[in-house]
Amino acid sequence: MSLLSEIRKPIEQELAQFQVTFDESLTSSNPLLMGAIDHIRKRNGKMMRPLLVLLLAKLYGSVSNQAIHSAVSLELLHTASLVHDDVVDESDQRRGQLSVNALFNNKVSVLVGDFLLATSLVQVSLSRDYRIIDVVAKLGQQLADGEILQLSNIANREFSEEVYFSVIYKKTAALFAACTRVAALSAGASDQEVDLATKFGEYMGICFQIRDDIFDYYASSDIGKPTGNDMLEGKLTLPSLYVLNNKATAEVIDAAYRIKGGDATSEEINQFIDFVLANGGIEYAEETMLSYRQKALDILSDFPDNDARQSLIRYLDYVVLRKK
Repeated sequence: MSLLSEIRKPIEQELAQFQVTFDESLTSSNPLLMGAIDHIRKRNGKMMRPLLVLLLAKLYGSVSNQAIHSAVSLELLHTASLVHDDVVDESDQRRGQLSVNALFNNKVSVLVGDFLLATSLVQVSLSRDYRIIDVVAKLGQQLADGEILQLSNIANREFSEEVYFSVIYKKTAALFAACTRVAALSAGASDQEVDLATKFGEYMGICFQIRDDIFDYYASSDIGKPTGNDMLEGKLTLPSLYVLNNKATAEVIDAAYRIKGGDATSEEINQFIDFVLANGGIEYAEETMLSYRQKALDILSDFPDNDARQSLIRYLDYVVLRKK
């Protein structure tokens, strides 16, 4: 049995219910819209965020209709943000498949993203819980804020880890934190349990993004993006920041400025990556990721001990150890 199969085991029935609700939410009489949605469905992937919602709800007892609608809402919001991100980043691939903007065009992509966002709001309204609606509404703000902060940081001449963590919190960790928070709320957890669940999701999201950023330093068709893709967009992530702040020569710093300015050649980016790999950038990023993993495990030790908790431990292992 694969690790993902083990993770899903306590919520197989609830996951099937989620899938039905998710599919039913994405209906339209517009053939162009449905063509784009069908393309998105083909790359649905592992549904990691809905899994997190359902497992956290199960941890506190049972998965309610509130939890199902919340999971659908968050997955739709996440998907909408990816569709819009591909337009902003001018990406023609998403996890090894053509992006919506590559298959259709930017106008269609923006409108499809808007449709997904609106459908997300419809789904969260079905929770009939103001606290859950508030979480999803504020998450939409944070995701957009994170994208804008990331764009503005490209022009920043400093190599700031503080800004990096602010970006990955708003772009990624906030989504995981929202998943765990709405799950705890839907299950009637206490205020203290809701806060702990939120922090657990935040730490897991940070682990997820650091692992994702590490992928950018290695060539693999399985990952679904070319090596140095972040750098082609002017983004310098944790491995680079560590090396630039601790090991870099004037020549390497100049190369980093060229990368941030979009002026670096592919050869220069590859040389910069080699320098990061040779000077402990990946090791530093992995150590940082594992420190957040331990923080998440420490919180999880206070949760009820049941099958859902064991699956959450496996989920955390998957996030840290995954290869794509």
